[in-house]
Amino acid sequence: MRGPELSRRALLTLAAAGASAVAFAPAARAEKVLVVEVGGAPEAVAVNSVTGFAYVSDPATGTVVVLDSRSGTVGDVIPVGGEPAGLAVDTVTNRVYVANPPGGTVLVIDGLVNEVVSVVPAGPGASDVDVDEQANRAYAVSDLTGTLAVIDGVGCRMLNLLPGPTRSLASTAVDSGRKLAYCTSPDTNSLEVYDIGAGKFTGGIPVGQSPTGVAVHRPSGTVFVANSAIHHLSVVDGAARKEKATVLLRSESSAVAVHEGSNTVYANGGPNGVARIDGVTSLLTGDLSLGVNPGAIAIDQRTRTVYVTDPLRGRVSLIRDF
Repeated sequence: MRGPELSRRALLTLAAAGASAVAFAPAARAEKVLVVEVGGAPEAVAVNSVTGFAYVSDPATGTVVVLDSRSGTVGDVIPVGGEPAGLAVDTVTNRVYVANPPGGTVLVIDGLVNEVVSVVPAGPGASDVDVDEQANRAYAVSDLTGTLAVIDGVGCRMLNLLPGPTRSLASTAVDSGRKLAYCTSPDTNSLEVYDIGAGKFTGGIPVGQSPTGVAVHRPSGTVFVANSAIHHLSVVDGAARKEKATVLLRSESSAVAVHEGSNTVYANGGPNGVARIDGVTSLLTGDLSLGVNPGAIAIDQRTRTVYVTDPLRGRVSLIRDF
């Protein structure tokens, strides 16, 4: 069943609204796809599930765009300079951490006032970041040098810069409860494990070709890895430290996110859209076409809204009921 067509009045309203206009795009079955025009070339996205705001990095304009999911509009545009890439939100402190590869830094944004409050050295090429909300720390990896930076969220300073076991680390996901950080290594087709308590890398787990995105289902400790050179999503048993299953997708996937409450996984490996996977059974349970190869993915853990960037068209899709 396709979604309802826009009325003439709605179209006129959107035309008058300008760059922050929102439209419900037709979608298969009962999903609602809310398209927000943000301009530029939106790359990464992260959501604060407590406040309902999402943050989108745009390396083309050197900004972070703030989306208000309640109104479906652009709430603010924060100039950060450089070429902002990966970003993560600490919902406890309401701070946003943004990696800036050219500067080798991580910028810290206060989510209350939407201003940069600190710039922290994070090693050359720092490109992706995740947070440990329990310890108020951030971890940033570099796809240029393969280093891992440990950042103190209280003092906004780098505590340590560790050489990784491989030449490049593309992304990272923190399992706060088990005190582990998982880092993807495209060069070695592996998922490298950093033991936060021991302060060192403790081994690699073979996964698919050119792993790029990674997400952790914290209740179970299962790790999901998007492999950007093969149509397989890797499902990793974090306790056993081995790949326990692969999920065949319609296309290669570079981004993945998991809804913690339902253990539902979303990846940009659908037919020009998003794939939905049951994290328990490791089965593909749905595809949603967006008509374009999507970019990064994030989930509002409270509303289960899925955010997907479209770097080519300067858009972000908010997908509900999928």
